[in-house]
Amino acid sequence: MASSSSSGLTFKLHPLVIVNISDHFTRVKSQSHPRRVVGCVIGVQRGRTVEIFNSFELLYDDSTHSLDRAFLEKKQELYKKVFPQFYILGWYSTGSDAHETDMIIHKSLMDVNENPVYVLLNPSINPAQKDLPVTIYESELHVIDGNPQLIFVQSSYTIETVEAERISVDHVAHLKPSDGGSAATQLAAHLTGIHSAIKMLNSRVRVLHHYLLAMQKGDIPLENSLLRQVSSLLRRLPAIESEKFQDDFLMEYNDTLLVTYLAMFTNCSSTMNELVDKFNTAYDRHSRRGGRTGFI
Repeated sequence: MASSSSSGLTFKLHPLVIVNISDHFTRVKSQSHPRRVVGCVIGVQRGRTVEIFNSFELLYDDSTHSLDRAFLEKKQELYKKVFPQFYILGWYSTGSDAHETDMIIHKSLMDVNENPVYVLLNPSINPAQKDLPVTIYESELHVIDGNPQLIFVQSSYTIETVEAERISVDHVAHLKPSDGGSAATQLAAHLTGIHSAIKMLNSRVRVLHHYLLAMQKGDIPLENSLLRQVSSLLRRLPAIESEKFQDDFLMEYNDTLLVTYLAMFTNCSSTMNELVDKFNTAYDRHSRRGGRTGFI
C-alpha cells in the first residue's frame, strides 16, 4: 500500500457517514460476536471534489468476501428515488488497516463506480489519538515486480458539515444514557467533554505558537500564506479585554449564580413542605387519639 494518493482529488466527509458506520458496528457488536461491517457511501463529485454525504449497509459474506448484489441494487434503486443527485462513490468497512481481501470487494464495485473510494473506520479506542479514526483510500495501478496491480493509497480529507448535521450531532451528543444516569452524571460527562476540547485546543495553540516563534527566530523559512491564515484566525476571536465583554461576562455570571440560588431555595422549600406534610399526618393521628386539634 502506497503512502499517499497522487490523483489530486479533494475529499469532503460529512459527520453523518461516521455516525452511520459507528452505529452499524455497534449494533452488530451488541447482537453477535464483533466482526467487520460493510456498506456503501454515497454523495456527489463536482470536478475534482468528492463530497461524501451518506451511507447505507450491505450484506456481506465473510467466507467468500462477496457482496449480495441483489440487495445492493435494491438499496441503490431506493436511494435514487429519495436522493436522485447522489451516486455510489465507494464503500466502507471497519478495522485497523486495509487488508488484501478488501481489494476483492473493491473490485466488485468497479462496475458501479470505475474508481470507488474506501472509507475505513477504526473502532478501537486510542486515548492518545487526537485525529478521527477514519481513513479514506483510493486505488491506483502500480507495477510491482513487473506485474500491474491495484493497491490502496491513502488520501487526505476534510470534515464538511451543514447546519442540520451540526444540530443532529449535537442532539446525539446530549442524549441521556440508556442506564438512566442522573443529571449530575450527564453534567460531569458534558464538562469532561468541554475540558477535553479546551485541552486539545490549548495543545494545538501551543504548537502554532512554537512554530511562529521558530519562524520569527529564523529557524524555519518564512511562509506568508501561513501567516495570513493565522492572522485571519485571530481576527475571528472575540476581544475578551474589552469593557463590553467584562460587563456581559459579569451579567451572565451573576444570572447563573442567581438561578443556582433560586434553585437551592426551591429545593429547600420543597423539602420543608414534605417535612410539614409528614408532621401534620403524624400529629393528626395523635390528635385523634388524644382529642387535640391539628398543628397546622
